[in-house]
Amino acid sequence: MTFPPALPRKQTGTVQTVVALMLREMSSTYGRSSLGYLWAILEPVAGIFLLTFIFSLAFRSPSLGTSFPLFFATGILPFMAYMDISNKMSVALRYSKQLLFYPGVTYTDALIARFLLNAMTSIMIAVTLLPMIIIFYDINVIVDIKAIALGYTLAFALGAGVGTINCFLLSVFPIWERAWAVLNRPMFIVSGVIVLIDTVPLPYRDWMWWNPLIHPVGLVRRGIYSTYDATYVSSAYVLAVSGITLALGLLLLRRYHRDIVNF
Repeated sequence: MTFPPALPRKQTGTVQTVVALMLREMSSTYGRSSLGYLWAILEPVAGIFLLTFIFSLAFRSPSLGTSFPLFFATGILPFMAYMDISNKMSVALRYSKQLLFYPGVTYTDALIARFLLNAMTSIMIAVTLLPMIIIFYDINVIVDIKAIALGYTLAFALGAGVGTINCFLLSVFPIWERAWAVLNRPMFIVSGVIVLIDTVPLPYRDWMWWNPLIHPVGLVRRGIYSTYDATYVSSAYVLAVSGITLALGLLLLRRYHRDIVNF
């Protein structure tokens, strides 16, 4: 019997460190019981059905299809995937500050662990809720898995980029945390979660296009609604924003992470 070659010592150490950090956060965030993971699913469910209740009182049908829960789920889930990753990565150094004094733990380990854990949680929520809604409401859909996967990939990439640059900004400029919270308040409205960008009049539609979150939300909806083209989606734009913010954040953290940890 042949065995795969062993990983180099340095790479093995990195993988073990990231896994340990993920397990540590799983324990602190979700607890040691399944109730913590149940709440991770119940939170978006509550948001979906609250919006369903409110909008069903005023409108007979959503902007796409006939199901309010499915329409809002296709918007809320990729939006929350971005928000969870960006928010958790932005405080990665603060959360793992004491561990970063150990030579075997680096700032990139802390960032990667938080990214992987929250990305996996978002995928788990999506593969649980979307089929449940489709089956429970007996909705006929032609699912495009590639479009949904690309939409989530863009949401993950954007969350990683914004989270990394904010990890530096929040650590160096404490006031940025409050400023960013204020800037993020209207994001739920202007990201296409409630209202399709197609229905927004000009020139506001053109302004909304520059919001990178519009694009992954549109892709996920394209993957669920076969008649929805979402021609405005630009994967290249989202990847450019994600790449620039990620690269800049990593460069700044590489230069100043020791000062941040020792502060």
